[in-house]
Amino acid sequence: MSDPAALGPGRPWPLGASVLDGGLNFALAAPDATRVELCLFDAEGRAELRRLALPGCTHGVWHGHLPGAGVGQVYGWRVHGPWNPAQGHRFNSAKVLLDPYAREVVGRYDGSDLFLGHDPAQAQRPDGHDNAAVALKARVVAEPPPLAPQAHVHVPAEDTVLYEVHLRGATMRHPAVPAELRGSYLGLVQPAVLDHLQRLGVTTLSLMPLAHRADEARLLKLGLSNYWGYSPIAWFAPEARYTSARPGTSALAECREMVDGLHARGFEVLVDVVFNHSAELDEHGPTLSLRGIANRRFHHLRPGDAAHYENWSGCGNCLDLTDPLALRLVMDALRYWVQHIGVDGFRFDLAPILGRDAHGFSQRAAFFAAVAQDPVLAPVKLVAEPWDIGPDGYQLGQFPAPWQEWNDRYRDTVRAWWLTGGMARGGFVHALAGSHGVFGPSGRGPLAGVNLITAHDGFNLRDLVSYRQRHNLANGEHNRDGHAHNLSTNAGAEGESHDPAVLALRLRLRRALLATLALSLGTPMLLAGDEIGHTQRGNNNAYCQDNETTWLDWSGAEAGLADYVARCLALRRRHARLRQDRWLHDGEVHWLYPEGDPLAPPDWERVDKRAFAAWLPDGGAGCELLLMFNPDSTPHRFTLPEGEGAWRLVLRSDLDPVSSLLGDDAMLPAHSLWVAERGGIAAVLG
Repeated sequence: MSDPAALGPGRPWPLGASVLDGGLNFALAAPDATRVELCLFDAEGRAELRRLALPGCTHGVWHGHLPGAGVGQVYGWRVHGPWNPAQGHRFNSAKVLLDPYAREVVGRYDGSDLFLGHDPAQAQRPDGHDNAAVALKARVVAEPPPLAPQAHVHVPAEDTVLYEVHLRGATMRHPAVPAELRGSYLGLVQPAVLDHLQRLGVTTLSLMPLAHRADEARLLKLGLSNYWGYSPIAWFAPEARYTSARPGTSALAECREMVDGLHARGFEVLVDVVFNHSAELDEHGPTLSLRGIANRRFHHLRPGDAAHYENWSGCGNCLDLTDPLALRLVMDALRYWVQHIGVDGFRFDLAPILGRDAHGFSQRAAFFAAVAQDPVLAPVKLVAEPWDIGPDGYQLGQFPAPWQEWNDRYRDTVRAWWLTGGMARGGFVHALAGSHGVFGPSGRGPLAGVNLITAHDGFNLRDLVSYRQRHNLANGEHNRDGHAHNLSTNAGAEGESHDPAVLALRLRLRRALLATLALSLGTPMLLAGDEIGHTQRGNNNAYCQDNETTWLDWSGAEAGLADYVARCLALRRRHARLRQDRWLHDGEVHWLYPEGDPLAPPDWERVDKRAFAAWLPDGGAGCELLLMFNPDSTPHRFTLPEGEGAWRLVLRSDLDPVSSLLGDDAMLPAHSLWVAERGGIAAVLG
């Protein structure tokens, strides 16, 4: 089968397969390998037709040119070298490996032992069974043309409203999406979906992971999958499972078409990327790609015990971006998603791992420096999930400018304020005013913080006010997975209820939370489905539930809730003070007791009788703005600030009134938030 003469020397760049001089150039970085073979397969990837040794090796990059080959060619790698796990080497030429630069993946990992590089009975020995027939392979595809820089959508930071969404879950049950497009890239850009998002007022879609994944063997045995997508194996290849039933298409083409469709309607597109670990998991996991190509280059291995992986991700392994080989892979993938797929930014899962070296996390890590100087990546939005489970893994506020960060302290503070009590005015106001103590020391403004009440990880909004306990038995982990500390409430009845009083309280609490999110300094993020009242039946870790648990229930949407969210976001757009990227100064806001007097220092820390008002004499748009908060379980009367003109009530979380004039005071019901304006727009509205 071997025929080395069929390959010319080729060149060592770019990595992967590329059309060149009437054929294909192949290049694979494997500095510790002793030999690399290119394996050519039939169109279905089942039969290995030829095995060709790459003739060239330049600085650790093996390369060769195959005349006459082109788009459509299916291939994989056999990489020869020492089997010595104690030294970090796990070469096994019996296993065909997926090119990490693959643009399209052929086949699917099924969790069987045939994918293991080690002997399942004796882990320190290699497994000699050949897996060519079932291994993951790459198919050479026609590259989408680069997106012109001016074709990207760059929403100004102060106008950005994020909407975190799983593209499959968003459309699987949408009645206005054609059946053949539901759950696909093209389903997300159907007019009914985009109309809803535009009416809502979101500007930027934060899409959950799109890179091709390999589900964990444990999940596969349970008949489940890694629905969220946090198990990547091919970082350049869009997930094939999101391809529509349209004939003659591909995941890559449809993913680009989706991004183009979102851009055409003015939406900015961020994608969640997972560069902290791979789907090959720990030392007991499969050998699919990186592990068999350059294991000790790509991974953080335990000092003095290279047979085992560092596990700061909680998923078995961690990619080591201090190594140029791993850093190059990540940087090349990010540029590819920007230039050829067209995305406008990224949300980085477990981002501290990307900045870790032997000494821990550093703002000056090679990855952050590489991104900052890269002309393709410098203009895009960069959002960090600022924690991992390694030593000193909680790094909120520690990322360099211009990075933004998910602010879980905001989440927990606002939940505690409205739902569980025990949160004083001072903590809530710190969150409301942008979390200066978190982001100010780094020289960034309030917009560095991504404010969220809910996200994919944890309870969604309806469940946050319907369940005190997680209900995750369907995940197959005996209800031990997911957060145990949710700062949630059930409003008097665990789970679904038909009690009018319980339902009314739940709705009032949700509306107060949504209004707080819209009115806070910082960058707001909504979770898809919260605006229509979707429930996951108490599952707060639905990562493996590709079913009606996570598919948004559009037909059961709560009447009026999306319109209420739209009003909250319209109010945010109307007032520049709510969107500014600088900290509030003395005189710009007055913090008042309900009686109208300035708050005194001792009462900032009280956890009872917490009602207060925030008065902005210049709220933007030429008018004053008054925010009144009553998180308590009893009504509070507010005395409104004196001045010229009448206050007009423009938002209340407990009811949906027509805009109405207020007198000298206002009685706020329990668990409610009111917003009033005076002058400017308020006068015009009157």
